[in-house]
Amino acid sequence: MVIDFHVHCFPDTLAPRALAALSEHVQAEGFPCTDGTQSGTEAHIASQGVDYAVVCNIATNSRQQHNVNSFAISIAKSSKTLYSLGSLHPHGEDKRGELLRLREAGIRGIKIHPDYIGIDITDPAYYEIFELCSELGFFVLMHAGFDPVSPGHVHASPGMIATVAARYPGLKLIAAHMGGYLRSGEVIEHLLGKDIWLDTSMSSQRPDEYDNLVYILKNHSPDRLLFASDTPWSYAAEELKFIHSAKLRDDLTEKILYKNALALLEG
Repeated sequence: MVIDFHVHCFPDTLAPRALAALSEHVQAEGFPCTDGTQSGTEAHIASQGVDYAVVCNIATNSRQQHNVNSFAISIAKSSKTLYSLGSLHPHGEDKRGELLRLREAGIRGIKIHPDYIGIDITDPAYYEIFELCSELGFFVLMHAGFDPVSPGHVHASPGMIATVAARYPGLKLIAAHMGGYLRSGEVIEHLLGKDIWLDTSMSSQRPDEYDNLVYILKNHSPDRLLFASDTPWSYAAEELKFIHSAKLRDDLTEKILYKNALALLEG
């Protein structure tokens, strides 16, 4: 089994505009590899050798929060192959109510993208989100490291993520892009061995960091690694090639490809 823990799709009416807007900042080869719709994403992941995928919905402003979560719930109710994450914005209203609404739909995780929000992940604006997610047992998947939407400032560096993890030891925290896109050295310094999940998204597109990324796979906690692609930014088949190129132990590969994901999604 293969579970891709990091994909994106959008409501059918918004998908073309969303991909067009995102393409202004994209530095990923082959973007987009889907049409951005739910059905297109379902078909695409099947073609890539993926059995199930986790859709990372993002509220980039406070006004979107409720509608983004409604879309997440619609995916949860309609798809047999996509698990869906909700999202909270630091300035969104009734965060507890939104989490309870998500939980009622069987959703137990949220996605945050600090670079699109424009607020550092260590800012007090996020405290309520982290406190509520800790209390209610939600995991938080966040973008980590460089993002072209904010080329001059990283809003969630590995060091910042380590600070959040230390402040909220009960929080299930997932740092995307192996803990920090284009920041693998900082990941080794600040996050390696910590009780933080790392997803492997877009590792295939980082040839200059290959040795560091393989080192992280082999030296981070084997229960805290999650296979991911970041579709439509990257092809899952290429990300699977990266995992297999690392020549990991069979038991570790199984944990990365699906067992750790199941433990989070079913826990």
